[in-house]
Amino acid sequence: MTSSGKEEPVSSDFVRSYVITGGRQLPAADQLSLLTLVTIAPERELPLGAGPEVRAIWELCSGGYLSVAEVAAHLALPVGVARLLLTDLTEHGHLLRREAPPPAQAVDKRILEEVLHGLQRRFA
Repeated sequence: MTSSGKEEPVSSDFVRSYVITGGRQLPAADQLSLLTLVTIAPERELPLGAGPEVRAIWELCSGGYLSVAEVAAHLALPVGVARLLLTDLTEHGHLLRREAPPPAQAVDKRILEEVLHGLQRRFA
């Protein structure tokens, strides 16, 4: 409700997300990070009665690894909803996942400068 006492219309995106998740609580953010890579496990069949979103995930992930963020973007779903669907598929053994790659480590600036000067001497 708004402060004027009128009810706000419920957006179709909100209702759609609720229907897709079955009203279940979304998984914790640390269960599947945005950078976690997922793909279909070998020799797995599409679950019977899979909804259109699960079918779309199946099709997307059959071609190789995609990040959770990419799956959500391709399906135009909120990230939490995509994470819930991916978690369900992972728990049933349909998806393989790789943890997010570690962050890049900083390289010593002095080493980069030496490489640059060596390349300049060699090719300049």
